[in-house]
Amino acid sequence: MSLHKLRPSKGATKRRRVIARGIGSGLGKTAGRGTKGQKARRQIHPNFEGGQTPIQRRLPVKKGFRNVNHKEFAIVNCDDLQRLFKAGDIVTPEVLMAHGIISKLKDGVKILAFGDLETKLTITAHKFSKAAEEKVTKAGGTITKITG
Repeated sequence: MSLHKLRPSKGATKRRRVIARGIGSGLGKTAGRGTKGQKARRQIHPNFEGGQTPIQRRLPVKKGFRNVNHKEFAIVNCDDLQRLFKAGDIVTPEVLMAHGIISKLKDGVKILAFGDLETKLTITAHKFSKAAEEKVTKAGGTITKITG
């Protein structure tokens, strides 16, 4: 074997199609673009929809998009805590799942202020609304935020 005998393997190379070089080429005259119309006269963007609002502009209105960094929290209201726990209980995400208040942990647990809370509880969760924090501390309980 010598360098001057090296060749690409059979079928590895293909001749470029020559267009607009006379009728003998098979792609002369209109050069494979058909006759008349905007596409025959100039290059238009492949996503151009003839003046109709393009799909990339229609979709956000119709369906909406969710931020890839969006976090979804399992929500627990103060009235649920009041109903299911006694004074002095320690409330954690695991305890909430065991009681059936939340079915999935998702990206964490968030405590909201819906309902009344008069029970002194020690609550550990990922997030608290400001009003929920106030209700828990007003009832004499403590809150601990889980980070990470």
